[in-house]
Amino acid sequence: MPYQAPPDLAGLTLAEAARLVAERKLPPVETWAPEVSGQSHMRIAADGRWYHEGGLISRPAMVRAFASLLMRDEAGQHWLVTPYERQAIEVEDAPFQAIDVKREDDALVFRLNTDDLVIAGPDHAILAEGDPDTPALYLEVRHGTRARLNRSTYAQLAEIALEDEELRVTSQGATFSLRPA
Repeated sequence: MPYQAPPDLAGLTLAEAARLVAERKLPPVETWAPEVSGQSHMRIAADGRWYHEGGLISRPAMVRAFASLLMRDEAGQHWLVTPYERQAIEVEDAPFQAIDVKREDDALVFRLNTDDLVIAGPDHAILAEGDPDTPALYLEVRHGTRARLNRSTYAQLAEIALEDEELRVTSQGATFSLRPA
């Protein structure tokens, strides 16, 4: 069955986005404990592009498949994990890019460069890092991985935050400051 990307965020209700998130069947990488480790010879550039042995992985379906196997350990190392082996992967910044955001009611829904949808909240925090002159915003995705908000998504979120004097946004009952600590 060919892959069908979810519709644009603008055309989705919060309920539809939540349904699409729930329907996405991801491998249970958090339950796998492979004994074999290796090097994947893969790199995810700061702009979200994936490379293998220096060559760009240009097929979105391949990137999406690899992304579903990605996790980050407590030391910050990213891994591609299968039941039999885990392979280290170099990540320049964050493995995902948040490329769009939509606010509906008390929820912020983000679309990633892999077509994943993530609803910010207690389980998917928005993090402000860097300093006031060069802030960077991230969204917790899954298994320790994060998405960096691209420029247009950052601007969309900043516009929402301007409604609050403290430059904060709220999603699913959780409040997040857009100012680096």
